Amino acid sequence: MFDHLGIVVRDLQRSTVLYRRILEPLGYTAIEDRSQLNGEGWVVISSGAPQAPFFVVAAGRPSFWTETSEPSRSPAHLCFRAPSKDAVDRFHAIGLQLGAADNGAPGVRRPPFHCAFLIDYDGNNIEAGAYVGG
Repeated sequence: MFDHLGIVVRDLQRSTVLYRRILEPLGYTAIEDRSQLNGEGWVVISSGAPQAPFFVVAAGRPSFWTETSEPSRSPAHLCFRAPSKDAVDRFHAIGLQLGAADNGAPGVRRPPFHCAFLIDYDGNNIEAGAYVGG
């Protein structure tokens, strides 16, 4: 359904570490790093497969923002597909270790969807989920 999604964060370096680490168990890696010395720029995270959907973590002022736009003014909810229950559990554990807030421990929410929720450093609700069993 989506080609790519992006969010704007306050601290690109810190958020990039979080997203790289929590998305690694799900099979995603940083495929492009355009971060700049002034703290602005972006990092693209994807599976690396040709024409695969990708996720952009950015800092600075995107061209489509209005004068009143700023990071986390309206937090987003993103759910990343995980390859397994174990990957969901690792996503959650790594996020907690890195200082993301728990917003729902790993578990089955809508059978057979096993998922977990974190709040990132900018208030976004980040979910990982895998279809297990049935």
